[in-house]
Amino acid sequence: MAGKITFYEDKNFQGRSYECSDDSPDLFTHFLRCNSIRVGNGNWMLYERPGFMGYQYFLRKGEYPCYQHWMGFNDNIRSCRMIPAHEGPHKLKLYENFDFLGREMELQEEDCPSLYERFQPRGVHSCGQVEGFWVFYEHPLYRGRQYLLWPGQYRRHSDWGARDGRVSSIRRVTDI
Repeated sequence: MAGKITFYEDKNFQGRSYECSDDSPDLFTHFLRCNSIRVGNGNWMLYERPGFMGYQYFLRKGEYPCYQHWMGFNDNIRSCRMIPAHEGPHKLKLYENFDFLGREMELQEEDCPSLYERFQPRGVHSCGQVEGFWVFYEHPLYRGRQYLLWPGQYRRHSDWGARDGRVSSIRRVTDI
C-alpha cells in the first residue's frame, strides 16, 4: 500500500496544500510553511530542513491540526521520508558506551515509555543489531527530540543524528 500525506500551510487543514506519496528531499517549492497535516496511510518521518536533516518528527496515520500536535518546534517542514513496512521482528540492543561497549540493554517487540525506569542507563551512546524501525525520544513518554533508526548498526549517537546520548523512551514503528 502506498503512503499518502497532505501538508497544509495553515492550521486546521486550511490554505495551500500539497499531497505526497513518496520520499521528498526538498518540499520548499510546494509550500512555504506547514501548520497542519493529514496522514492518509503509512508511517512518515518529517524533517525541519531539506535533505532529511534537522529536527525529526514521526507521524502515523491520523490528523494533526497544528504543528504542536506532532510536537513540532515550529512550522518548518522541508523534507519527508516514508518509512517502509517492516516484515519480521523488532529487536534493538542498546549500549551505554560508544562502539557497542558498556552495559547492554535489549528490547524486542515492545515499546519503552521510560528507559530510565526499566534499565537506569547513564545514556545510550551506541546501538546494534537493529531489526525493524525504531524512534528514539529525548524525554520519557515519547516526548522531545525524535530520531529514526533504520535497521543496522550505530557506533555512536551522532550516527542517528543526536548531539548526545540522551534517550529516554523508545517506540517501534509498526503498521498499527
